[in-house]
Amino acid sequence: MHTSTIQKKRNETLIGGGKERVVNQHKKGKLTARERIKVLLDKNSFEEYGVFAQHRCDNFNMDKNIITGDGVVTGVGKINGKTCFTYAQDFTVFGGSLGEMHAKKICNLMDMAAKAKAPLICINDSGGARIQEGIDSLAGYGDIFQRNVNLSGVIPQISLIMGPCAGGAVYSPALTDFIFMTCNTSFMFVTGPAVVKSVTYEQITTEKLGGASVHDKKTGIVDAVFNNDIELLTYIRKFMRFIPNSNKEVLPVLTTTDTPSRPTHALEGIIPSNPNTPYDIRHVISIIADENQFTEIQQNFATNIVIGFAHMNGTTVGIVANQPNSLAGCLDINASRKAARFIRFCDAFNIPIVTLVDVPGFLPGTNQEHNAIIKHGAKLAYAYAEATVPKITIALRKAYGGAYIAMGSKHLGGDINYALQDAEIAVMGPKGAVEIIFSKHVNDPEKLEILTKEYRKKFATPITTASRCFLDDIISSSKVRFKICYALEILKHKSISGYWKKHDNLPL
Repeated sequence: MHTSTIQKKRNETLIGGGKERVVNQHKKGKLTARERIKVLLDKNSFEEYGVFAQHRCDNFNMDKNIITGDGVVTGVGKINGKTCFTYAQDFTVFGGSLGEMHAKKICNLMDMAAKAKAPLICINDSGGARIQEGIDSLAGYGDIFQRNVNLSGVIPQISLIMGPCAGGAVYSPALTDFIFMTCNTSFMFVTGPAVVKSVTYEQITTEKLGGASVHDKKTGIVDAVFNNDIELLTYIRKFMRFIPNSNKEVLPVLTTTDTPSRPTHALEGIIPSNPNTPYDIRHVISIIADENQFTEIQQNFATNIVIGFAHMNGTTVGIVANQPNSLAGCLDINASRKAARFIRFCDAFNIPIVTLVDVPGFLPGTNQEHNAIIKHGAKLAYAYAEATVPKITIALRKAYGGAYIAMGSKHLGGDINYALQDAEIAVMGPKGAVEIIFSKHVNDPEKLEILTKEYRKKFATPITTASRCFLDDIISSSKVRFKICYALEILKHKSISGYWKKHDNLPL
């Protein structure tokens, strides 16, 4: 084939579905697939694969409608010098619909990412399965799902929902490690508003059924939401600083001017002495983190627990912290699921886990019990117990009952466990405990007050816990950062080998 013919074919792929469709894409506030890749990756670093792919469907006159590239751009590039494989579905070509060759391009890229041990970033903007290709399109989804599972815990997989993602298409993002969405221009659902109306007679808009806000606040499916494409893609470039290339990579250490021994006296003014007074745990996290920087994920879902990434002395850490500002920091179904999933990601990719505990217990109520808090709470305990990365836990103010056990305690394999000097660690809060133990005095407030003080002095002190070797030390708030950084240093070569098993049986 003549060079000019090859170049002509290559040039065809650059305009996607044509200028008119590109204009329509822009009118929706969306970038094209190639524009997204250009923003995401370092300048001139993108190497494209599968440029000349074409579908071979001849149903419904599809043989007369062939566009080179087949609706998805695939390749490899760099993000701040880090190798990343990426694909971006092109909505201007057949609505980004997935057919046989479209799927094959994606699968080939996933196989390459697996061999190269490098992250995979999936940009989703698709109308779903290409109906004209029938079972071939469904087979393509299945092939992608299988690879998502095979690569889970091997390389990081990150999904960006930047347009429609419906039907079977939603399960690939759901099988990846993180999902990010854009406001007003993206949505996810298994069945759309028309199907919902025909089956349940319920009328609902696309946005209210599966828009970014729904998955940000109600379902917890999405890890963060952004106003537009540029904002999301710029965020991902920063987010990748925390993410290793694969499960075999030793975490890189970033250069920082923030000394590990920096005192954290400010914590004294943030954490109230009264165990019932709320405060924002994010302030604590920002004080102890390098450069006071914390990248929170799932910020608007299960707000009673906070998860996210920071650096401590240059090392990436995953932070899990109870949030006293929401439900008093109680653990519930959603908080347990949210934290457990995050812990398992950190463990899969060798990211140490720092846990900040201020928890009064599991949230009581029939709603929680009837929706299986027992099994969902077990997920959190399971995730901590299963994790073999360095686990450093600090009880800040209170840690009661089963929630004390579940939040990275020594009993679930915590490597180094500290408590602040005024922390209360007990089966339950002093007042509740006294009312049960001394129920005959329940109508004598003065007597109960005396007994409560005695209980707090005897049982709700970290000294009792430390005396049983369930704490490694009791520390002052000014030393929190130093203690975490030093613990990370001494645990960096931690290695554990467990029992042989085909796989575990997580309480799903």
